[in-house]
Order: sequence, then structure tokens, then C-alpha cells
Amino acid sequence: MKIARVRAYAPPDLNPIFNQSNMVITVETDAGITGIGEGGSKDTIEQCAGRLIGKDPQFIEKLWQDMYRSFFYPPGREKIDGLGGLDLALWDLKGKVLNQPVHALLGGLARNYCECYITGGVGGGPTYKERAQAAIAAGYRAFRIDAASVKNGGTTFNARERIHQVRRDCEEVREGVGKDGDWLIDFHQRFDFADALRGCKLLEDLEPFLVEDPVRTEAFLEDIPKLRKQTTVPLAAGEEWGQRWDFNKLVENHDLDYVRATLPNVGGITEMRKIAAICETHFVGIVPHFTGPIAEAALVHVLGTFPGPVLFEYNYQSRKIPYLPQYADFKDGKLWPNERPGLGVELDLKPLKMIAEITQPITDRILYYRPDGSITNW
Repeated sequence: MKIARVRAYAPPDLNPIFNQSNMVITVETDAGITGIGEGGSKDTIEQCAGRLIGKDPQFIEKLWQDMYRSFFYPPGREKIDGLGGLDLALWDLKGKVLNQPVHALLGGLARNYCECYITGGVGGGPTYKERAQAAIAAGYRAFRIDAASVKNGGTTFNARERIHQVRRDCEEVREGVGKDGDWLIDFHQRFDFADALRGCKLLEDLEPFLVEDPVRTEAFLEDIPKLRKQTTVPLAAGEEWGQRWDFNKLVENHDLDYVRATLPNVGGITEMRKIAAICETHFVGIVPHFTGPIAEAALVHVLGTFPGPVLFEYNYQSRKIPYLPQYADFKDGKLWPNERPGLGVELDLKPLKMIAEITQPITDRILYYRPDGSITNW
């Protein structure tokens, strides 16, 4: 069996933000079996896809290394997102060939379901207290708020003043979820170090499940270790990261309690398995960022097999998606694994617009191989 064609499709609600791309990818074989993935853009998919044409799809790790290394310069975060979307399709394809769900190919499930949190709530009233109460009553593990967004379309953000509003908002949320309920807050990189530290300290007695992205992503490697030493709130970061070399030191030093790394942004399931191994080694949980519905279905497979702490961001509830008759299985505030082959996703192409079709292999690249046949750098 060989890969014959790769196509990319724009959905009606295409997200233009690259690291939340819901671009649909299909990897088609000469045996008539198609894998479905998600992520990237036309430009970031085409080069990697050209390296797949004519190859045997069963050797996913080798194909990943080929796509990653063939153009010598390591992929940036935009391109690794597209590579990751292709990787999702390869895993979906493999599961369909073997008539097995992807989680079975990864060693089997380690949990019965994946707990979720919701941002904004499921109704319940205008106050944070009421919305937090409604989220917990609907079965979600936790309720999340952001860091005092400016209301009524305003754009002036006075960080020192907003920190006081954060405290007031979080007091409401704590009351809403109850003494033993869980809540979290996304600082959204809005604060420089001094205000981020002040905000974390102000929230310590309210015991958040985590504080996300407390400082700018450019400062993570320098500032998060300093924050870790000065506050007791659990810290999370990483929705903008690419592959594991962006953040492995923060995990190895346990400067983070949770990583927000996600699919396909890190390079797909192939890379996420390695990130999960690093996290398990250092007792760090994974709270993946929500990107798109196919990627979310894939996360259930790969993190369903991870034995460490997991919490999913999920705001779709039971929403119907016109081009996906089946994707993730959501009920009672939780995402449930299923036994459908591959990623368990069903695709209807009619609402989609094809924007790329790759049928010709890219062969003018030189790769070096070790004596045992494994790929190394040219």
C-alpha cells in the first residue's frame, strides 16, 4: 500500500489563526483507504505532503522524521502544525487498516473518560458565581475564566488595576464551584513579571486548579522558574509551543505543574507520545489547548493512554459540525473514548472547499541514513 494523494480542505468556518487551524487534511492510498487529519495551512502542508507521496504509510515514525528533516532547517511552529495535521491522518489511516481505534495501537486506555473544563459556562446566569455553579452541575470537572478582560469593546488594559478585578472575579468563581470544586484562570500573557507574581499571590488562598500563561511566552523559560519559587499556585503554560524542545527544561525541572501542549501543534500524535513520556517522568500533568474538533478527537486517543493527570479544554459541548457527522464523543461534561477504527471521525466533504491537492512526490532532497537505515541529518 502506498500514499497516492494528499488533499487539504477549508471548512466553512476556517480559523485563520495558525495554531488553532481547523483545516481538514486527507491522506489517500492506492488501496482506497483514507486517513483524516486537521491543522496547518496550504503552504505548510504542501512541502511535507510531497515527501509522503509514494511512501508506505505504516512507517509513521520514519515518515515523521523524513518530513521534519528533509528540508534541513527544523520546522518552525507554523510548519510543525501542518506536519502534525498530516501525522494525525497517518494514525487515522493506520487504525482503519488494522480495524482498531488509535488508543488500542498506543497501548490501550489508562482512563475511563477525559475530564473537561469549560470557559464562559453553560448558562446559569450573568454572574461568574452562577456560571461556575452551572458548569459543575453539568458534569464539568472545572470552570475557567480569563484575566479580567475589558468589557463593552474597550481596549485599554491597566494591568495594575485589572489585577484587583481578577481577585474579585475569582472570589465569585470560588463561591460558585464550592469549597471543594475546581476552577482555573488564564492570565493570557497579559502581565509582566511583577504583576503576574502579584496576581498569583493574590489568588493563593482561593486555591485555583492552575494559573495559565502567567507571563509572555517569550519570557517563559526565564520567568516561569522564578514564579515557581515565589508562589504556591499551580502553573500551566504552552498552548503556543511547538515540539518538545520548546519546553522540555521547564518540565524536567518541574517549573510547570501542567503543560498546555496540544495537537496538532506539537507535530501530531507521534510527537505528543514523547511529550507525554517526559511529563510522566517528571510528574507533570497535561491540559491540552483546544484547537479543532478532529484534533480534539485525536487527543482523547493519545491522552486516554497517558497515566498522568489530564484535563481537557472543551467548549463545543454537543454542537453539530456540518462536515463531521462523527468526531469526539461528549456527554455530561466529559469526553469519552470510542471503539471506532482510527480516530473515530467521519467526514462529509460536501461542505468543504478543496484548496490543495498533492500527487507528485518531492524527490530532490538529500537525506543521510545511519548504517542501520535510520534517518540522520544531511
